[in-house]
Amino acid sequence: MSYDLVIIGSGPGGYVAAIRAGQLGLKTAIIEKYNTLGGTCLNVGCIPSKALLDSSEHFHQLGHTFAEHGINASKVILDMGQMIARKNQVVSQTCDGVKFLMKKNKVDVHYGHGSFVDATHIRVKASDGTETILETKKTIIATGSKPVTPAVMGYDKNRVITSTEALNITSVPKHMVIIGAGVIGLELGSVYARLGTKVEVVEYLDRILPGMDADAAKELTRSLKKLGITFHLSHEVLSVKGSKTKAKVDMKPRAGGEAVTLETDYCLIAIGRRPYTEGLGLENTRVKLDEKGKIVVGEHLMTDEPDIYAIGDVIKGAMLAHKAEEEGIYVVETIAGQKPHIDYNLIPGVVYTWPEVASVGKTEEALKAEGIDYKVGKFPMKALGRSRASGDTEGFIKVLAHKDTDEILGVHMFAARAADLIMEAVALMEFRASAEDMARISHPHPTFSEAIKEAALAATENRPLHI
Repeated sequence: MSYDLVIIGSGPGGYVAAIRAGQLGLKTAIIEKYNTLGGTCLNVGCIPSKALLDSSEHFHQLGHTFAEHGINASKVILDMGQMIARKNQVVSQTCDGVKFLMKKNKVDVHYGHGSFVDATHIRVKASDGTETILETKKTIIATGSKPVTPAVMGYDKNRVITSTEALNITSVPKHMVIIGAGVIGLELGSVYARLGTKVEVVEYLDRILPGMDADAAKELTRSLKKLGITFHLSHEVLSVKGSKTKAKVDMKPRAGGEAVTLETDYCLIAIGRRPYTEGLGLENTRVKLDEKGKIVVGEHLMTDEPDIYAIGDVIKGAMLAHKAEEEGIYVVETIAGQKPHIDYNLIPGVVYTWPEVASVGKTEEALKAEGIDYKVGKFPMKALGRSRASGDTEGFIKVLAHKDTDEILGVHMFAARAADLIMEAVALMEFRASAEDMARISHPHPTFSEAIKEAALAATENRPLHI
């Protein structure tokens, strides 16, 4: 079988690239190792975690804040099995939607492990052992990433687990230790803390969410502590050992001191992800890997092998589904002779705790490091009528603008619905708007978005209206 384009991997980057290729009239095939489309994001990542985050927040609110609204529930019963079943249904519906979109856009789907025979031929080995050779003019590698599981941490998929297994625990643990205070660890930690699990987070660094706004990280730490999560910052994990019913985590303070052992029902390893390139037959091409195992790409995201491209988690940059999607569209449109663009500075990051953390552009730390003069506008959510009405008064909006030109350089939020609010900042920054531009836009009242206007006013001659 011969194609214009073959895509290896059906995660958000791969399947979106396939859809765009189909729209542009390219004869396209997608190869998926597993028996379901959607990759990590749809099956064991973004979508199922958000389903559990939503369910756990409903449960938490019912038990802790509904009484303030005059809603009294005498007996709240948690059905963890049903919560997982709902999550699975959401995943199934979403994956079925991707399958439909492949059919709609005339994309051939080949299930099996794809590997390069050479630069223009790819072997697909199905689970039953049968093999098919695909001939292609262009190839996109979109194989994503896997959790990092060092041998010292004793990953056994039973009591020492990753996010994959954490999404399928059918009874609420009494105790969970999470190694890593990044996005994945904090999101899943908040899920189980809301359900009543005693959650402890061990982090090597002295703060959570490295790379994101320090103020947002500080406020989120405070919020998660109120939820009952304990943090062991600046701690090194020495070893993790699992048994049939428990896990033991040995750790010690980085500054020195005695080692401490935590005994727990589950230990969740959430220290990051690594690019998945095993078994791709890259040695049969000129595709190169860097020192971190990521595929090296140059202009137009092309590898050292002409006509082979790579996108998403297997290349440099943030491991974000929407980054992979943009890269997939970028490559396909480039192949089709168009002139697309990606501004990596304007790809937002989100942490789906509650309140949420959202960020786009430069942080204060980055601006200082680059020697850029900037000004700050900040507005607390507690000063907002809409926040008080809904009881979501935690957090703030922060706008960073150039000191001289007033151009918006970064926007950082710790607030209810920040994941959606951040898009106003992304859109305005795409058109290089100033803080004054943002401040002069009429925002509907009462809404959470008014806090963005107020923060922009604070960055514009320090003139917020409601504080």
